[in-house]
Amino acid sequence: MEQKRVLLTICGRAGSKGFQNKNLKMFNGYPLAHYSLSAAMLFIGSRPDALVDICVNTDSMPLADLISAKYPEVTVLPRPGELCGDVVPKMAVYQHSLREMERQKGCRYDYLIDLDITSPLRQAQDVAGAFDLKESRPDLDLVLSVTPGRRNPYMNMAQQDGDALRPVIENRNTARQQTPPVFDINASIYVFERRFLVENTTSFLWDGRVGGYEMFDTGIIDIDSEEDYLLMEAIARYLYETYPAFGAIRENIRK
Repeated sequence: MEQKRVLLTICGRAGSKGFQNKNLKMFNGYPLAHYSLSAAMLFIGSRPDALVDICVNTDSMPLADLISAKYPEVTVLPRPGELCGDVVPKMAVYQHSLREMERQKGCRYDYLIDLDITSPLRQAQDVAGAFDLKESRPDLDLVLSVTPGRRNPYMNMAQQDGDALRPVIENRNTARQQTPPVFDINASIYVFERRFLVENTTSFLWDGRVGGYEMFDTGIIDIDSEEDYLLMEAIARYLYETYPAFGAIRENIRK
């Protein structure tokens, strides 16, 4: 059987309006970016049957240097200026990464996996689990990581309607048990079918058929502020002590 080729991307812009230089922060003793790289390395170790390349797509030389110093095997792709704005869709960055890596490596990838830098608290098996789900479901264009929803648009979420509020989704449900399951998209892991990336012209994920890989629900908080960062560190210390699977990625950085 022919080996599948996988491109694993880590994307990070220079600066951040919400939390300045968040991609360069230390997290519980190690660079934040190293947690995603460590998860990538553990994924490679778990799938010897796949051919995996890793690239970092960035316009930040400090971030590129930080990663290259520990992971010299990782390809750094300089991000062009037109992909560096605040409102540039992430899909365009994925597509740029795919084109450039296929050009440099002279190959054609079957899948692209993206790991978000600001999601350091994955369990060791999460990347492999999301990939396995996508590989087993050729009907899906992508798989993204989710957690059980903490708010439910059928029950306890509202939107502004003039000078009053109304439900986000109009319904007559009186108990949460009457509503369909809902999920928070935690932006930690994305697994794309190559065809979907190549053919997509809208940069809209929901133009594809999407599957969800469910992760541990308190393991992910978007780090968009100093308060998010401090809370995430506190959660991390608890998880490292309580759930050994969370500690494996950090231990792998130490090695």
